[in-house]
Parts: sequence; C-alpha cells; structure tokens
Amino acid sequence: MNYRFIVYILGWILNIQGIFLLVPSLVALCYREESGFSFLIAAGISLAFGALATVRKPRNCLFYAKDGFVSVALGWVVLSMSGALPFLFSGEIPSVFDALFETISGYTTTGATILTDVEAMSKSLLFWRSFTHWIGGMGILVFVLCILPLAGGNNMYLMRAESPGPSVGKLVPRVRSTAVILYGIYAALTAVECVLLLIGGMSFFDAVTTSFATAGTGGFGIRNSSIAEYNVFLQNVIAVFMVVFGVNFSVYFLILIRKPKQILKSEELRTYIGIVAASTVLIGFNIRDSFASVWSALQQAFFQVASIITTTGFSTIDFNLWPTFSKCILVMIMFVGACAGSTGGGIKVSRIVIAYKNIKNGIESFVHPKSVRIISMEGKKVSNEVVRSVNTYIVLYFAVFVASVLLISLENFSFETSFTSVAATLNNIGPGLDGVGPMENFAKFNSFSKCVFMFDMLAGRLELIPMVILFSPWIWRKNH
Repeated sequence: MNYRFIVYILGWILNIQGIFLLVPSLVALCYREESGFSFLIAAGISLAFGALATVRKPRNCLFYAKDGFVSVALGWVVLSMSGALPFLFSGEIPSVFDALFETISGYTTTGATILTDVEAMSKSLLFWRSFTHWIGGMGILVFVLCILPLAGGNNMYLMRAESPGPSVGKLVPRVRSTAVILYGIYAALTAVECVLLLIGGMSFFDAVTTSFATAGTGGFGIRNSSIAEYNVFLQNVIAVFMVVFGVNFSVYFLILIRKPKQILKSEELRTYIGIVAASTVLIGFNIRDSFASVWSALQQAFFQVASIITTTGFSTIDFNLWPTFSKCILVMIMFVGACAGSTGGGIKVSRIVIAYKNIKNGIESFVHPKSVRIISMEGKKVSNEVVRSVNTYIVLYFAVFVASVLLISLENFSFETSFTSVAATLNNIGPGLDGVGPMENFAKFNSFSKCVFMFDMLAGRLELIPMVILFSPWIWRKNH
C-alpha cells in the first residue's frame, strides 16, 4: 500500500474542496448572509490541511487497484467531513451526526434529508446543499484527474473505483482526456437545463440549484414542497433532464463524434427507456381516477418514474398515497436504477441485463449441458471477469441490504419504513415510503441508524467495493 501517495491524493481533494467552499461564500456575500464566514473558515481549514499533504510529491508513484479503492473511499469520507463544517459553524445544523448525514446525502446524490423546514435555511447553505450534488454526481476523483496527471497510466484505477457500472473504459486513449470530456458534457447539459428553467419562469437562484440537483440526480429541493409548486412546463423540463442524466455519458460522446448507429445498438439504453415508458403507462392508468385527465396522470407518473429510476428523488406529489400497485412499481425501479456511466444510482440497468442473460444461459445449460453459450451486449462478448464482477456485486449488494434493514428495524418503525429507508439510501434515491415518504424526512431516526444510512449512501455511490475494502482488516496488512 502506497500510503504516502494516498495522503497526497487526499491532500489534493482537500485543496479542491477548499476552492469549492469559496463559491457559496460568494452567494452569502450577494445575499448579505453571515453564514458566508462559515464557508471561509471551512475553506481555510481544507486548504491548510491540503497544503500540508501536497507540499511535496512522493517519490514513489506506483499505484495499484487496492490503492485506488482505498483512496476513493477515504477521499469521499474526507470530502464529507470537510463539507459538513459550514453546517456546523453556521449553527444551522448543530448536530455532528445530522451535519454529516446531510453532507453525505448531498455528495452521494441521495437527497435524503434531516431538515424539517428547508426554506428556513440561508441561501448560501441551500446553494451548498445543491452544489454538493453537482460535485458528487460526476465524482471528485474524476475532477482531480481533469486537472492533475496524478498517477500516469495507473490513474485508471481511480476512475474505475469511483465510476458507476460493471466495467469502466476510456472514451479516448488518455484517462485525463476522458475525465475532461465527461465533465465537459456534464457542465454543458447542466447549463442547457438551467437556461430552459429560466425560460420557463424560474428564478435564477432556483434554476441554478435545481439544475445542480438534477444533473447530479440528487434531489435536494430548496422548497418544502420539492418541485410541486412549479408549473407543469418546469416539471416536464426537470423530468426530461432527470432521464437524460440517467443515460450513460458515453452515449453523448458518440453523439459528439457523430456515430449515432452505435447508440442504436445499446441494449442498456433500450432497456432503460423501455422500463421508463412501461412504468409510466402502468402507473398512469392505475392512478388516472385521481386526476382530471389521463394526460395529467401520465405526466405525474412520468415525473415520479423519472425521479425514482434515476435515483434523483424530486417529487411533485405524495406518491405514498398512490395505490399499492403503483407503489410496488416504484419500489422495484428503485433497485434497478439508471444506466452505468451516468450520475444515477441503483444496481444499474446493465447489471440487470447481464444478470438476466447469465440466468437464462444457466437454465438452458440444464437442458443442453454440452452447449457453449456466451453473454454479449451491443454485439460484443461480455468477459468472464465482468460477469463475475456482476455476480459478486449483486450478492454483496443484497448482503449489505439485508444487514442494514435488520439494523434499522431495531428502532421498531414499520416494515415499510425500515425496508424503503434502506432502499432509498443504498440506492441513493432519497425518499422511500411510509415514514420516509416524499413529504417526510430522516430526522426521526437515532444516531446509530443515521450512521448505518451514511455507510449505505457512501457504499451505494461507490458501488460497494471501495467501502467494503476500506473496512476489511486484511487490506492494511503489509503483505497485501
């Protein structure tokens, strides 16, 4: 384990965090809020520790997969701890556990909150909550790779450890160039959404913060009613962009280099769009009697389906009151999640497709035991390594899920609350059902449960492996 180089990376994360913390201080200056001093102090602390860790570049720059996993996991922990400081220093969230919960929820683009009155917060802290979504959506290590050639050819380990999906590849030969392209697409789509929201009549502050939350598929609202008080045009813009940010970003790269035929070959994209369409139609007709017209029911169904499958967590209505059939569909797509290589959470559509094909081949082998079958996607063979990683991930996912539900159930809330609260945090969604529905929050849980949720949010965002490795004693032994 290259400890010195890991510290060096963490130092650069703190340096970048310090710069990010200066942005909401400018917002505080514009609105003449005293909370701006909290951001300046937090930025000073981050920059001071970051400078100490990066004053000298280590001589040994050898970097392996285990170093990548540990760096990413520790990086997100350090990022969350420093990001929680403004909440504590301002006194607007005085509890350490609550401040960490809110910050981790922001960075992991979960959107679960402990706040009972969002609108009572200062503008600068509301901006910071949404900004953490945007930072965490693409990943802080990906941003680091944009500006620093950290580890030569080995920096792919960082991107693989942080990026969502069963496999991560380079869009172009250089990893640094890939990171720049990803962030360029990310920023451009965010800007387009912001402009459309402004055209629809949303205020500049609301448009910027909502765009940040949509782009990161986070869902922190700046209104107590989330998105409900905005007009239908604005709701539809947000819904469409939630779906857009749930698509694998390599699709947009293919559009840029004018290779639309390759996009049509994407099984993951077709499956993703199909699930969104089917879920919208089924829920729309199930809830049609509660609305003035079928079109209104479909519009509301589409928004909630887009919000849940992309794990954004915005809401326009209390779907906790919908029929059981509709709620069951929402719970099921909570687990499916968005596409690999997007800012969304969940198991990911590509893993679902690969797992389905693997099960199908397994069943057919009982009938024809001597036949040789391969799994393919987009016309290419899926390697045994990827299939194995998918199987490992799914088993590990449900092991963490079951353990978390059991731990949360010690608080003796309803099964629906305990089950969907874990589903909402592990899948980085935000709202669940019953006690954690779209009109509820997580303030009711004790500190122990919040710690479980914080682990789940980080594990879900980092695809489980980095967090599991971080807490595995064997990884710290010298012979590993």
